[in-house]
Amino acid sequence: MNTQATAAPTAITAQSLENQLVLVTGGARGLGAAISTAFLEAGARVVLNYHSSAGAAHELAAGYPERALALQADVRDAGQLGTLVERATAHFGTAPSTLVNNALVDFSFNGDARSKAGELTAGELSAQFAGSVLAPVAAIQAVLPGMRQAGFGRIINIGTNLFQHPVVPYHDYTATKAALLSLTRTFADDLGPEGITVNMVSGGLLRTTDASAATPPEVFDMIAAGTPLRRVTSPAELADAVLFFASPWSRGVTGQNLIVDGGLVKG
Repeated sequence: MNTQATAAPTAITAQSLENQLVLVTGGARGLGAAISTAFLEAGARVVLNYHSSAGAAHELAAGYPERALALQADVRDAGQLGTLVERATAHFGTAPSTLVNNALVDFSFNGDARSKAGELTAGELSAQFAGSVLAPVAAIQAVLPGMRQAGFGRIINIGTNLFQHPVVPYHDYTATKAALLSLTRTFADDLGPEGITVNMVSGGLLRTTDASAATPPEVFDMIAAGTPLRRVTSPAELADAVLFFASPWSRGVTGQNLIVDGGLVKG
């Protein structure tokens, strides 16, 4: 009885956020910046991956000089991701223990500007598949050797509530995020025996990020009116859920999709 009472806190301490090195793809702006900041404020070390937002990435990293590192890489390039992980490991002396697949490639949340069913092209679908499916898989494969060696890993994919509640015609984005949810569940089963969990956090429209800045105000108002909280979720609120999946408090959870949208979508 007494042995069990003392064993659990020891396990929790070993997996605490302060002991983790977190890689956040697209971690310099918008939701990515909120996630990166939340981990840094919780005491974690963070690798801020960016593609073209060098200024924002280095400015954020400068605020946490001992625990943040800004590194450029195009997440669609597996070779660049491998080099990024090598550089991060050399800098911190340890491999990333947590990966947040957040990067969103070339997409704007403006339903009026997106292709409708009769206009959707193979090129649009392929572009989103490269950024929202192939890139997360490449990032997972880049960090997997270090996680396997440690016998511990936390992978959190960023999804969307649009496959449950498709209020706007983001066909390419929604389809590829649904594919990422499928991989979240199959990877969870594959990697679970090695101490690596894989989960997804799915937000609705966030107020406000670079990607959602083009959203008309009336769309924000419509979504807010339909939620029990009567407001649109913020990037910081979604970041809270990401930290949960990286923390010791979720150690028994894998293969799950947590929807963070103020209660708009149920289940």
